[in-house]
Amino acid sequence: MGYKVAVVGATGAVGREMLKTLAQRNFPASEVVALASGRSAGQQVSYGDDRVLTVQNLESFDFSGIDIGLFSPGASVSAVHAPRAAAAGCVVIDNTSHFRMEPDIPLVVPEVNPQALKGYAKRNIIANPNCSTIQMVVALKPLHRIARIKRVVVATYQSVSGAGKEAMDELYAQTKGSFVNDLKAPEQFTKPIAFNCIPHIDRFMDDGSTKEEWKMAVETRKILDPDIAVIATCVRVPVFVGHAEAVHVEFEGPISVAEALAAWRRAPGVTVVDRREDGGYMTQVEAAGEDDVFVSRLRKDPTVPHGLAFWCVSDNLRKGAALNAVQIAETLIARGFLSKRAA
Repeated sequence: MGYKVAVVGATGAVGREMLKTLAQRNFPASEVVALASGRSAGQQVSYGDDRVLTVQNLESFDFSGIDIGLFSPGASVSAVHAPRAAAAGCVVIDNTSHFRMEPDIPLVVPEVNPQALKGYAKRNIIANPNCSTIQMVVALKPLHRIARIKRVVVATYQSVSGAGKEAMDELYAQTKGSFVNDLKAPEQFTKPIAFNCIPHIDRFMDDGSTKEEWKMAVETRKILDPDIAVIATCVRVPVFVGHAEAVHVEFEGPISVAEALAAWRRAPGVTVVDRREDGGYMTQVEAAGEDDVFVSRLRKDPTVPHGLAFWCVSDNLRKGAALNAVQIAETLIARGFLSKRAA
């Protein structure tokens, strides 16, 4: 007997990646249900190489008997249906932003703060962090263990898949159109994304930050350490899959490049690719389809007393979303928090 799993938002980019990840990791599921809005009901989605699921209507679905719900349907939809599923006894792992900063809901990256899962039963909901936050804290945690982090300055280079399938379609159409003199006005972004970089992700806040930048700061403090100061500049770039980040870290005490490299090489979920030669680093294209966070370009930051600078890349649909959610479910099982319910 395995676990009964519902994937909510199964027709979206992250939902499809969740189904793919469950199959690839041989998750112990006795049944997997694909759910989406009523307009998507009846569509078929792949689960593994040889299985196809028919999408069911989320609005009318009864979560009784479902053990785990992997949610990625959009924040407003999760706000309605995640509590409904949780009340029916389903453990919800939600990929949207809706629940992340609620104090009684754990915000979890399994390699960083699995201990936070202890509190999940209060609401039966666990939040998956923002994609850009996940890869950064996976890289930061091994360093924070050996030299406490004081401040982080980060610039992100985020792929269009983080904004959904329509955003990916817009990049494709604009790129193609630029070669045939068929340029269309942007719909998914505020400016053309093909051959361009847009320093604007999510809405603007009163202090001039965007909400994406705010998320990176507050989520890092909730996951890693409430005393870490974070300033982010988040940029959308014309890449289909994979986020990159240039990270500058100030520590409270000394830390050497050699110590940082050794810590990363011991850390789960981190791969070091750092050869000081042409091509001796990872890029977004190479990280697409991979599970780990890749770190490169590590060097001392001489502008602060104890500083390091590095580059990190990760597949935002996998570790930044689907994989992290599945890993949370795996951690719940491994730690004995989740038992199978009778059919």
